[in-house]
Amino acid sequence: MGRADARRAQRRGARRAAKSGGIRRLFTWKKMLGAFFGLCLLIMGAFVALYMYVDIPKANALAERQSNVYQYSDGTLLTRTGNGVNRQIVDLAEVPLKVQHTFVAAENKSFYDDKGVDLKGTARGLLNTLSGKGKQGGSTITQQYVKNYYLTQDPTISRKLKELVISLKVDSKKSKEYILAGYINTAYYGRGASGIQAAAQAYYGVDAKDLNVSQGAYLASVLQAPSQYDWQSATPTGKKLVEERWGYTLDNMVEMHWLDKAERDKLTFPKPHKPKPAKGMEGQTGYLVEAANKELEKQGVTAEMRQAGGWTIRLNIDKKRQKELEASVDRQLESKLDRKDNKVDATVQAGATSVNPKTGAVVAMYGGVDYIKHYISNATRQDYQPASTFKPLVLASALENEAKTQDGDLIGVNTRYDGTSKRPVVGSDTPFAPENEDNQSYGSVTVQKAMNASINSVFAQMVVDVGPPAVKKTALALGVPDKNFPERPAITLGTMNASTWDMAGAYATLDNHGKKVTPFIVKSAEHRDRTVDPVKGVGSQVISRKSADTVTSVLTGVVDSGSGRAANTSAYEAAGKTGTSENNKSAWFAAYTPELTTVVALFGESPKDGGGQVSLTGTANSGRANGGGFPAQIWADYTLGALNGGSSAQFDLEDVERGQSTVPSSPSTTPSHSASTDTTPSKSPDAPSKSASQSPDVPPPSQSPDVPPPSQSPDVPPPSQSPDPPGTGPDSGRPGQNTADRNPPGQ
Repeated sequence: MGRADARRAQRRGARRAAKSGGIRRLFTWKKMLGAFFGLCLLIMGAFVALYMYVDIPKANALAERQSNVYQYSDGTLLTRTGNGVNRQIVDLAEVPLKVQHTFVAAENKSFYDDKGVDLKGTARGLLNTLSGKGKQGGSTITQQYVKNYYLTQDPTISRKLKELVISLKVDSKKSKEYILAGYINTAYYGRGASGIQAAAQAYYGVDAKDLNVSQGAYLASVLQAPSQYDWQSATPTGKKLVEERWGYTLDNMVEMHWLDKAERDKLTFPKPHKPKPAKGMEGQTGYLVEAANKELEKQGVTAEMRQAGGWTIRLNIDKKRQKELEASVDRQLESKLDRKDNKVDATVQAGATSVNPKTGAVVAMYGGVDYIKHYISNATRQDYQPASTFKPLVLASALENEAKTQDGDLIGVNTRYDGTSKRPVVGSDTPFAPENEDNQSYGSVTVQKAMNASINSVFAQMVVDVGPPAVKKTALALGVPDKNFPERPAITLGTMNASTWDMAGAYATLDNHGKKVTPFIVKSAEHRDRTVDPVKGVGSQVISRKSADTVTSVLTGVVDSGSGRAANTSAYEAAGKTGTSENNKSAWFAAYTPELTTVVALFGESPKDGGGQVSLTGTANSGRANGGGFPAQIWADYTLGALNGGSSAQFDLEDVERGQSTVPSSPSTTPSHSASTDTTPSKSPDAPSKSASQSPDVPPPSQSPDVPPPSQSPDVPPPSQSPDPPGTGPDSGRPGQNTADRNPPGQ
């Protein structure tokens, strides 16, 4: 190496030494320590700024979203609805203390003592997030609650920092009990269940208040991995892990002195039930929920309030009676229809409402074949006429107003009217001459006979005698809605609109001796923030007991020996009335026992788009679908089951007013609706006989002079003939004889 090379090497070495010395001077331990403290101060300042800047936000929409729970009258589940979230928030006090402790033991033993955060766990979570490992455990219960209730599940640094700050603030402002309640109510447990109440039902079929410590430990354990730890779907590894975590939770409880060691050793792993598919709105469920929601709407619980969720709504629906009603419709109607290939059968819609007349509670309801297939409820729809089920209300008005005939006779059970078909009413400014069914004339008949045979001409005259406005007033008081309700003689044929629900209320009022009965379906409705009082089902006296009981006594005759005899049985005492509307578009049977009031109806509804009312004639190939046919048969079948095979209860009738009896006159010589007063008004010749030796359907001529001999009325069989089978009597057309289109309404 030459001198020149040596000098160059010397200069390079000097430069390296100078550079090394400069780095050492730059990174002295003093400077590094100062930088560290400066960084700490910077981080602390940033955290303080963040703490000051970040407020406790409002709850996220998902956290407050709950389902609404609908229950049968006994508290068993009917369905859950609302918002796509299966959650029902419960107060912490409703959760057993040991069950509360299972969550603390599983997730955060220091929960009751910490400040709401776990710095180690948070740091670990931040590192995992930065390294791309996603969200990891290590958070306190407070942090998990904050994440679930206020934030999102996004594994981002900003979310984790906000979680830390908000957790500190929440812990300083809220009690540990508040935080724990929020946590167990917002956590997701699998099986579509959010919150401990939904989880308790989903896994064990009980309410949160009924969980035991073993079950609580499982639910606390499953939170770590809901899909992996669900026992019914878990792999062998998943089952092993959840059992281990269950044991870990209970061991921690022993360590924390929340559980005795002896009790711990006795506990066995509580295998959860198999998951059940969530109940929806199919079948009758949708109709019941819809009726409940409409009732709540009238009480101020709006759709918006229900959409927020959290309601527990218990219905008056008796689970057994509901199933009996559904089965009766299936047995007595649906099994006989050919909806696929028979055009008439395809139009038939059935509806029914059953009410406890002592309380007004709707105990069963039938809205249609399936809420999913036919969303209009046939139980509550008001677009069809109630037909001759209105006639008892005409009589009630006559009795209540002490009305008299055109001849001045007090109207009562024994008062005689002219039952001639197409006989013009007397005393009305509105001409009206209704045709009786099959154009049959009866001559002079008592009111009892007229009700039994549903004679249009008699009740048309009675409306005039009472006065249409007075009849309407009585009907409205009893519960018939003021919908398309004219004040004309034709109202006797039920030409207004009403639902089975409405008519059940009116007949229940008669059943309840004239005290107003308002059907209601919601037994209770509770929310964390509000409780709704149920509708008052029984009100004031709207007609006198004397009037109501007299109508009841008359209607027992309809069931015993009149158009409603398809419901006649020795298993119970019943009173009722049939009805078939104009052109046979609807057929009704409204009746009651001392314990139960039920109205059943069939409606003819076109299956075409837009619907429309059509005739029921030919239903199940049985001629006219009158009220004494399918509706009465459904009613009888249901009532027998609903009363557990029958009842010995009798109508408690007081001061039954029998009215004035008049001497019959020949209709050919006396067109008047009534005649002079009879001298023996003590007993109605048309009152039903209970003698076992006599036919319950057709009294012998010696007891019923109102039935003309065969030569006068070819439609009434002579005494030697057997009684008409159900569905072929005075309130029905004969099979094969299309009388529906020419007969007036109200048969």
